[in-house]
Amino acid sequence: MKRVVVGLSGGVDSSVAAYLLKEQGYEVIGLFMKNWHDDTVTISNECPWLEDSNDALMVAEKLGIPFQTVDLSEQYKEKIVDYMFNEYENGRTPNPDVLCNREIKFDVFMKIALSLGADYVATGHYCRKEEEVITNEDGTQQTVYKLLAGVDPNKDQSYFLCQLSQEQLAKSLFPVGELLKPQVREIATKMNLITADKKDSQGLCFIGKVRLPEFLQQQLKPKDGFIYEIPKEAEIFNTQKDLSSLSLEEQLFEEAKSYTYNPSMGKKVGEHYGAHFFTIGQRKGLNVGGTAEPLFIIATDVKENIIYTGQGNQHPGLFHKALFVKEDEIHWIREDMVLQAGETMSILARIRYRQPLQKATLYKMQDGMYVRFEEPQSAITEGQFVSWHIGEELIGSGVISKV
Repeated sequence: MKRVVVGLSGGVDSSVAAYLLKEQGYEVIGLFMKNWHDDTVTISNECPWLEDSNDALMVAEKLGIPFQTVDLSEQYKEKIVDYMFNEYENGRTPNPDVLCNREIKFDVFMKIALSLGADYVATGHYCRKEEEVITNEDGTQQTVYKLLAGVDPNKDQSYFLCQLSQEQLAKSLFPVGELLKPQVREIATKMNLITADKKDSQGLCFIGKVRLPEFLQQQLKPKDGFIYEIPKEAEIFNTQKDLSSLSLEEQLFEEAKSYTYNPSMGKKVGEHYGAHFFTIGQRKGLNVGGTAEPLFIIATDVKENIIYTGQGNQHPGLFHKALFVKEDEIHWIREDMVLQAGETMSILARIRYRQPLQKATLYKMQDGMYVRFEEPQSAITEGQFVSWHIGEELIGSGVISKV
């Protein structure tokens, strides 16, 4: 009998994942990850991890499976929290959920599971895995593991797993990926699981309901600065560069390049408490009124501690046609599909969770990769992940860099 360790988070998805695996004849062990000790930044008096671990324990008892808690808070702080602070300090916007899957759930946690004699690790992610035997150019055969979108279009979470490797996928199971969310709740209700009607968790991966500004302020000091508004008519948006005489790489560089602003291009409209607390595309939290359309952040300058904004979600400062991923931040799930310098590939891409897939082309260069979109994209944000897909399959990803 194959043994599976399920990451029981205290939510309905992982609860049903454990139930389905037991039904399929696996020997199932429930493991709860405690990743956070500091309750000073959680909202209200809730102690999310305690409540969640109790729910996970009750689910395990109901299903008749062994259960234990593992404390990974030290590794979580080192691999996720410190990384987040560092990224925000440098004016980048990290994605802790993607990192948490790569570094914690499918690395540290997976190693613990395998040390318990597990054949697989399972989670409640809405995605699917398929195996395919392919023939290499030299005639040898190999098994490749494909990461596919979940069946439920409203819940597909494959994006959060965009940094997994073939080795990690080989040992992973995603039992709820074939189901719609209402079906998952229905199973939980039928089985009388305590998590059946529990709301989906919000906030940072495994930390719970955290006020992000307060969380960041633990380490990043507030620093007063000014907010400027750049008008849509500004010359920087209306001087069309002729790119036709440039090489392909130079064209892509120009399309991916951030606009460079200075205060003289606009007018001062407010004050803020630290440019490193804000991100491109953000609308809330600026506390500036009196404009015809809402203000959106179009750039942050952490060095000078300035925030640049523009009116409306169609402001030209929000849009770019291409983005760049540095060589050492390109990741292929499908290693058999890796591009060499000079090669291109037509793909679908997304730059944030739940964004509809966009038609795009990958251009592999010596020092990295450009992703050029058919339509300009809003709020391409440094530090976030871009994932690339062929049909339903997510084949690779990378961290968005400034050029």
